Amino acid sequence: MSRSAQATNQGPEKEHRCPACEGHRLIPFYRVSGVPTQSVLLRPTRAAAINAPCGDISLHGCSDCGFIFNPAFDPNTQNYNVDYRPSQGCSTTFSRFHQDLAGYLVDRHGLHNRTVVEIGCGQGEFLQRVCRLGQNRGYGFDPSLVERNEDDVTLIKDVYSARYRDLKADYFICQMTLEHLADPAALIDLVHDAAGGNPDAVVFFQVPDVRRIITETAFWDIYYEHCNYFSPGSLARLLRRRNFLVRSLWTGHQGQYVMLTAQPSRKRAGEPLPGEDTPEEMRRWIQDFSQETELRCRDWSDRLATMAESGKETVLWGGGSKAVAFCTTLTLRYEIKGVVDIDPAKAGTFIAGTGQEIVSPEALRAARPDAVIVMNPIYMEEIREELSRMDLRPELIPITARPAGRLGPKPKFEDGEEE
Repeated sequence: MSRSAQATNQGPEKEHRCPACEGHRLIPFYRVSGVPTQSVLLRPTRAAAINAPCGDISLHGCSDCGFIFNPAFDPNTQNYNVDYRPSQGCSTTFSRFHQDLAGYLVDRHGLHNRTVVEIGCGQGEFLQRVCRLGQNRGYGFDPSLVERNEDDVTLIKDVYSARYRDLKADYFICQMTLEHLADPAALIDLVHDAAGGNPDAVVFFQVPDVRRIITETAFWDIYYEHCNYFSPGSLARLLRRRNFLVRSLWTGHQGQYVMLTAQPSRKRAGEPLPGEDTPEEMRRWIQDFSQETELRCRDWSDRLATMAESGKETVLWGGGSKAVAFCTTLTLRYEIKGVVDIDPAKAGTFIAGTGQEIVSPEALRAARPDAVIVMNPIYMEEIREELSRMDLRPELIPITARPAGRLGPKPKFEDGEEE
């Protein structure tokens, strides 16, 4: 186990309340101290990376609604400027996923010649796809984007707030944003107000699926910026509690994301959909996570130390939040020689907390590592092809590899929309 991570199972606490349901029957189950408060903010020097501002993670699960959150999160630590680089858009695999999802939403909801608002749009790539596929008019909001206008899209460098509630739209998109908000219900209420006057308005939310994180014991997917962790059930229950009628619920990108569509209602409405988990299930999962996390961390620490001591040079592929969480949770220094990322903006910057340099794939021609740990196994084939192009044959190790005989088989959650 690292010096900073602790699995805890201390029973219910009453000092905090759940941001989703205001319940107080909370179970603390995982703590990491001294982690970077912003994982993907570009750090130009090793010293700046090692001395990056830090905070604490203290995950609590709500026994009443199944929601998981970090009450130690301080929103004042977050600075989403142009140096904040969370995008996966440089990957062909991710681009195909986004293109397919945009096409699905346009076809499924008849998005043609409509007005679309995206909250937390990044650099606007997904919104542009939706608008071009359906000849729609789009407005995107994000404090980190480079503000600009195009024929079909207006990108606004700002947080979506009450000042924009009079901007009426037929469709609202919110991808990978709710997990960053200390008060997710406030944004959902704002969207309800903005969409409530249009009986045909639809909202689409996408968040990481915490079931995968918990059941894979994926401690590398727990980082400070993500103060909330949703399952299909907890997300749907939150929307209903804020007077939305949940229309569909499914998972995608090989089970990494929960996706949901809903419409504003005047009251709480609708029954649970087939894909929803229960608070009781979540309580069992977090108990298992508490028991297995220490074992998982120790296995990785021992494995990497053994590889380094035997002279093997190991790099990580993927210079985002997963790499930062992996390195800082295990307090890795000499064990990881560097980090590879295909985003050219990250080359020459450094991993927050532990200070490994991020390099482009081409740098591996000279480095010739013995092993590459793939931080997101969904990109394994894409990475294998890139290495083969450079005539490199290192051992490829998916981060999800489970030590034989130590941790049991993980549950599988099938993709597929539920109506």
